[in-house]
Amino acid sequence: MRRPAYIIVFLLLMLLPSLRSRAQFKEEAFTQQYNDDVDSLGRDTTDVLFSFKEYFGGVFHKRNSRIGVMFAGSTVFLGFEQIQNKQYWKLPIVYGGLAATTGAGFYFRNQWKQGAGDQYLKYSQWCFWGTGLVYWGTLMDGVVNYKRNVPNQAGKATLYSILLPGLGQAYNGEYWKIPIYYGLMGGAAHYFIVNNRNYQRYRMLYNELSAEGSTLTIMSPDGAKSYRDIFRRYRDYSAVAFVAFYLLQVIDANVFSYMRDFDLSDDIAMNVGPAVITDTPAFAYGGPSSYVGSGTTGVGLRLGLRF
Repeated sequence: MRRPAYIIVFLLLMLLPSLRSRAQFKEEAFTQQYNDDVDSLGRDTTDVLFSFKEYFGGVFHKRNSRIGVMFAGSTVFLGFEQIQNKQYWKLPIVYGGLAATTGAGFYFRNQWKQGAGDQYLKYSQWCFWGTGLVYWGTLMDGVVNYKRNVPNQAGKATLYSILLPGLGQAYNGEYWKIPIYYGLMGGAAHYFIVNNRNYQRYRMLYNELSAEGSTLTIMSPDGAKSYRDIFRRYRDYSAVAFVAFYLLQVIDANVFSYMRDFDLSDDIAMNVGPAVITDTPAFAYGGPSSYVGSGTTGVGLRLGLRF
């Protein structure tokens, strides 16, 4: 019965020096910044959402600019993404396309105002749609060509889903989610169109029934007003649902892009073994051969979890 007591005393004597020694992982390990060395800002990327200094520094290749900063600035300064990506040959295409479609749109609209025909109004609308397409394509091109050799960029997945719903899921390799999100957004858009059509119908019916001298007897004005309000409320619900599903797929693309490198295997293990605690970091990284014998040491137990 005395042998177990001797063993416990022996272990306590071995652990006693480790209580007096300083831990190998110093306090600075938990307080220092872990920014990338190439981050010219020298601070966490969540400190500032947008910085003109960072944006124009990236445009003129003076510093690294985050993809979110580059995208946000280029929504105003269109074409600067191509400058930052050093694809200068695309600038004449971008500005030429914007000028041609916008100019043609105003020209056809002016012709329609002068009585040239309703077809010129359609031509004008098509040209302005072309302007929007050039604008969208310029932003998409800048995101696609941003650091193409760097895989698994959460910012790129997020912007993909903002510009084209489902593209962020395709970037993450989760193709099975695309029909789900398009089904949800398509259903919300369908009910928005149906409810808006019925709202417009009962709105006009209510106006006619409530007009002075109206002879319509289809239903009472109060009944038409009730249906008008109901379909207007359902239309608004459909719009909110569409926006919610759109934002959900953006958040999904961002979150699961961060989780792509997570190890989700079932290999869970725990290892317990002896360890030497020292204030000499070289001992931990290089093994006993790198320890020169200086500093305070102690013997303890090492607990390792793998999951």
